[in-house]
Amino acid sequence: MDIVSPQNTRVKEWAQLLEKKHRTRQHKYIIEGIHLVQEALRAGADLECIVYDGEQGVPKELAGQEAPLQRVEWISVSPAVIAKCTDTMTPQPVFAVVHKGREPLQSLLSSSKGLVVVLDSVQDPGNVGTIIRSADAAGAAGVVLGAGCADVYNPKTIRSTMGSLFHLPIVEGQLESLLPEAKAAGVKLVSTSLQAEHSCYSYDFTQTVWLVIGNEGKGISESTAQLVDDAITIPMQGQAESLNAAMAATILLFEAMRQRMV
Repeated sequence: MDIVSPQNTRVKEWAQLLEKKHRTRQHKYIIEGIHLVQEALRAGADLECIVYDGEQGVPKELAGQEAPLQRVEWISVSPAVIAKCTDTMTPQPVFAVVHKGREPLQSLLSSSKGLVVVLDSVQDPGNVGTIIRSADAAGAAGVVLGAGCADVYNPKTIRSTMGSLFHLPIVEGQLESLLPEAKAAGVKLVSTSLQAEHSCYSYDFTQTVWLVIGNEGKGISESTAQLVDDAITIPMQGQAESLNAAMAATILLFEAMRQRMV
């Protein structure tokens, strides 16, 4: 077994990655569990190391992927080390340390898909992760996270993406500067509003559209609202006043996908 003690210096550095300030400082984050590690390997993510429970051995689902071509360090550790470095109550027997990437806005502007989700202060990690997963499922070009959003590298966010984090570009930045640049490139910014006259089902999603999803309680910010080109509504027949941010984003994404498949 390579590392037994939770007091090992390297283990302490891994454990620090459970906090955002240390993820920012180290430019790394942790992914937990067999499925996420598999997705990271398949996507060619920049993995520093894969850490597994030495008492159980390399999970059979990952066996055979320890080849030198992966250029990833495989480290056997004690269950105590796994527990210290993971966020879940019942830790899975493997986690990986991943180097952060940086996606430029141009990667979205140059995409032929032309469908992007923009998150404006969406604070719930589960919502952010689910929206990334829905964007991936609907074939979107990517996701933009503005200031005030839950950290995409938060363990809860990562788990909610179910691996979609590795499938499409995720751009982080200030919407005050990113959105005008997108508009200058011909992007239509669209948001939802309960007062909007036009239904999402009559809106033309075949054009280059960026869907702006606002904060769970307050909606989009005033500065973002001033940049939005069109407001649409999601028709509802029941008595619910509104939809969860992730649900609303998913409905719009799949309506856009439906129109683009016709």
